Amino acid sequence: MKSQISTHAETLRNLLSYLIESLGSYYQLTQEAVLDIFYGRIKIREVTKQIVIIGVNSLPIVILTAIFTGMVLALQTAYGLQRFGAKNYVGNIVGLAMTRELGPVLSAIMLAGRVGAGIAAEISSMVVSEQIDAMRTLGASPSAKLIAPRILAATIVMPLLIIVADVIGVAGGLLVAVLELQVTSFTFYRSLIYTLVIRDIIDGLIKGSIFGFLLVSIACFKGMNTDKGTVGVGNATTSAVVTSTIVIFIANFFITKLLILINFN
Repeated sequence: MKSQISTHAETLRNLLSYLIESLGSYYQLTQEAVLDIFYGRIKIREVTKQIVIIGVNSLPIVILTAIFTGMVLALQTAYGLQRFGAKNYVGNIVGLAMTRELGPVLSAIMLAGRVGAGIAAEISSMVVSEQIDAMRTLGASPSAKLIAPRILAATIVMPLLIIVADVIGVAGGLLVAVLELQVTSFTFYRSLIYTLVIRDIIDGLIKGSIFGFLLVSIACFKGMNTDKGTVGVGNATTSAVVTSTIVIFIANFFITKLLILINFN
């Protein structure tokens, strides 16, 4: 019995030690990247390139996710509200849900799978092939060339993607409301305008910038700390997607709580 307790205690200590060490390494990586951005050590050309890769190339998957999310949300909302004769309030719920929660969170998760996995695989491959070591030998900073431009691009482009997701999602909800639920477009629009305020949209955009920073920085961290060999590349890619998804869900709760406190104060 005592030996089992000792084994579990040792496992817990190792886990805590690994988490603390990982958080410290992640903090150092993000701090160096932020300083590179602040002091202008990055190239604008590289940032614009990453904006295209992260933002423009992600538009199809964000649009597809948003439109069907809005359509399903309208169907489910109407199904629940029609019992109380409140089917005309579909626009309220679709607008609030898309702008405050579903738009930012689902867009971030889609990017974690598409962009985060790609970044982790690319950087980890460079680590395995010793390109990162060669970069340092030549006096170049991997942070300024690889990490900071991606973080800045994601922080800039995520709110823009969320605006697209919000508009497309609401349009999908409107489409279902008119064609399936026999709700007029004017009724949908009126319920949306009367409920949705600028603050709801701004809160979603704030979440988007934070999510963009988190998912790309985590992907870069996992890529830079990969194990040697091709297996390490696969593990880093998988770990980047899983970790960033979990962190997005956890961060979403605390950001939402903080924004609600700010709004009410």
